[in-house]
Amino acid sequence: MGQQYKPSQKALIVEDDVELRSLAAALLEETDLDIVEASSGEEALHYLHHHAGEVAFLFSDVKLPCLMDGVDLARTVRLKWPWVRTVLTSGAPLEDEHEKALRDVRFMPKPWRALDVLVEAEKATRQTIQ
Repeated sequence: MGQQYKPSQKALIVEDDVELRSLAAALLEETDLDIVEASSGEEALHYLHHHAGEVAFLFSDVKLPCLMDGVDLARTVRLKWPWVRTVLTSGAPLEDEHEKALRDVRFMPKPWRALDVLVEAEKATRQTIQ
């Protein structure tokens, strides 16, 4: 009959450090996800307002430039787009109040392991297919 159309799913990487963002993008190119990069929470939120239906995975640093940090971004995503699997990463541990508020958000300390990031991305693709 023909092939079943599978809409593209995207991974949104939010990191202000260009080298780390490029590393995460190169790693996630090994998945079935298309990669979108942002350098701030505001830039990511702008993208999500227009393309949230395509985003399956958000991988964001906690410390970001501008007003919105990664925790604010994760909270907003969990409220507006709960299907987006969200992972926060940082070189410092999450503060207790942030950890409690972000129950459905995975935290990965830096330096993160490539396998851990790939496992989370794979979970995101399986989650949106079901």
